[in-house]
Amino acid sequence: MTQLPFPLAEEPEPAAREAGRLLFAGPVDFVKGVVAMSGMPPADRLEVCFAGRSNVGKSSLINALTNRKNVARASNTPGRTQEINYFALGTQRYLVDLPGYGYAAAPLPVVAKWQALLKSYLSGRQTLRRAFVLIDGRHGVKDVDHEIMTLLDRSAVTFQAVMTKADKISKVELDQNIDQTRAALAKHPAAFPELIVTSSEKGLGIETLRATIATLI
Repeated sequence: MTQLPFPLAEEPEPAAREAGRLLFAGPVDFVKGVVAMSGMPPADRLEVCFAGRSNVGKSSLINALTNRKNVARASNTPGRTQEINYFALGTQRYLVDLPGYGYAAAPLPVVAKWQALLKSYLSGRQTLRRAFVLIDGRHGVKDVDHEIMTLLDRSAVTFQAVMTKADKISKVELDQNIDQTRAALAKHPAAFPELIVTSSEKGLGIETLRATIATLI
């Protein structure tokens, strides 16, 4: 049987599953919101970042991962948060929440400022091991997602696509959007060759994503 490009990530092995459980069962503390590279915390541990267009469900996914309700508070106005938010997973990892993109409500100078910060972060943070690019399972990859993926390509940062809100549509529609996402990812050399499909409400894919983060080296 022909192997699909960008197959769905398999269920984690027991050791990886337990590593993920332990990592996210420990302390999860907000460190700081960063508005300039000079404000970055010490690069003393591996970190992963989460990127996604506004309303993709990023805050809900981070809250589901950490099993806490308000670690990443969803803004009432999409695109309002313009900081890079750092969370410490104990002493082992930083989880980095990047500003949502693709929303025009913010003034252009504000958007330009955080876009410049984002580019500096992605190209200059040596401890960044992987970016997780969230794709709305209801819609698949949009042009604005290609923009962030292209930026990651140019920054030589490996990124993995994580589809969100898988419970909000039928299996047929989801499968169609997964196929569309696979085709889109094939255009990006920095794309990690596995997809993770999630539902924050149902818990789908959460253990897989935890294990992936916990076992990065």
